[in-house]
Amino acid sequence: MARKVAIFWPGDYRTKPNEWAREQSNQATHQLSLALKKLGLGPYLVGDYLTRPDQAIERLGPIDDPMIGLFVHWAYAPHTVDGVVGKDNPLLLASNFSGTWPGLVALLNTAASLESVGRAASRIWTAAPDWTADDAFMERLDAWCRNGSIAYDATELKEAPKVALEAQRVADEVVAGIKRRRVLALMLGDTSMGMINGYFGPRLLYPIGFSEHKVDQAWLIDRVRDVSDARVEDAFRFVRERGVTFHWEASDAQDFTADATREQLREYLAVLGIIDEFRADCLGWQYQLGLLPLMAPSDFAEGLLNSHCRPEGNGHALMTSTEADQGNLVPMELMKRILEAKGLPGAVMFHDLRWGAEHDGRFLWVLLNSGSCSAYAFNHDVNSLAGVHSYRQPAGYFPVPGGTFAGVSLPGAITWARVWLDGAGRLVLDVGRGESVELPEKVRESWWRGTTRQWPFMAADLGCSMQTIMAHYMSNHIAVAYGDVHDELVAVCQSLGIRVREISTN
Repeated sequence: MARKVAIFWPGDYRTKPNEWAREQSNQATHQLSLALKKLGLGPYLVGDYLTRPDQAIERLGPIDDPMIGLFVHWAYAPHTVDGVVGKDNPLLLASNFSGTWPGLVALLNTAASLESVGRAASRIWTAAPDWTADDAFMERLDAWCRNGSIAYDATELKEAPKVALEAQRVADEVVAGIKRRRVLALMLGDTSMGMINGYFGPRLLYPIGFSEHKVDQAWLIDRVRDVSDARVEDAFRFVRERGVTFHWEASDAQDFTADATREQLREYLAVLGIIDEFRADCLGWQYQLGLLPLMAPSDFAEGLLNSHCRPEGNGHALMTSTEADQGNLVPMELMKRILEAKGLPGAVMFHDLRWGAEHDGRFLWVLLNSGSCSAYAFNHDVNSLAGVHSYRQPAGYFPVPGGTFAGVSLPGAITWARVWLDGAGRLVLDVGRGESVELPEKVRESWWRGTTRQWPFMAADLGCSMQTIMAHYMSNHIAVAYGDVHDELVAVCQSLGIRVREISTN
């Protein structure tokens, strides 16, 4: 390998997050540079944050040296991918393993996006204050410097198992329903914030029994005008009576008021109208960035849609994928149908793999995403919204005031999944069994406040090692359902033509 290595900073499109992360970017660059120099390499920094795809094209495109993208906060995948696609120089994605800013989340999204377009890249991470003192990190970095790639253990990645007859029977029932009427996904915009790996489109959706109908988000600006104040007040009364706790006018969020929640309910009702108009089965909602300066955050509406208990509802959850991510929407809808076929509540949660740590001898992931989590996670009661808390979305990201749909996820067995697009253009299901774990309050609050306290929280053992997720998992998103629907989901996906990859220590 060449003795020079280019370090670049993939960035957020938004100015504020980049400003907040600058100190961490400088510190991480210093640590990475020391590590490279210790291995005899000459690192150099490529300008400042890459905040648009044209910057990636112009700054990264001409570079033939090995490159390292350094992630310490959220960054859009095109701010890397568009500058390196079509090239074959060694590429490494590096991150500090921290929950304060979601750098590892961005690494996972960018790695999956690169995979979807067939661009090879390796991954590396460390939680050590002194990166040169992390022996595993240094060994991996040395391997990349010598070989241009890092080989990670893949023993927890397995072919799909054979399923029991009862699981196959349930799967056949679900598949028969899809063949009678294919799934229609209403897409309010395309994937947001650079999630290249989250959009499949009709050519990939049609063969697996799904269709999409795209509706421009601009429709909402008009449609909310048609929602009467009386309906909004009825919905407002409903969510309060069913148990939502609203944290209005807090000392750090005085602009978050009851009227802000009313506007979020108006959005919810407008979206419900569009869903009913097209008889859609599920929803992908972009929201960011187009609606950020124009309408209240979508998260409270998304949480309601994903809940059985909701205003003007029909007793069923309506699977809603935040950021219009089809990679989560497909397994969410399939797991919902499997759960209902088994006579169970069709509740599936949408989360980010935000961070994780050891507790009582095992590694637990903090699953945390701003919106699309069902109230069922917090109460296991399809007739209640108890346990739901609504805090103001952080103003630095969301200028228009509005609340989240947050709470503490209850303990229990879980099935988790994600569908992703491989470099050959095939859809692949990652699936595993795990457990939602109840933490001591002090530990939970420490972990929660170290990430984003306003968002829904789950501490999860995913049934595999942290290294396997960091090295091989193809998304920053994950779909989670309570109970064991693992085998049924495997059988459904195989019948629909989706390749299955089980991730498990067993």
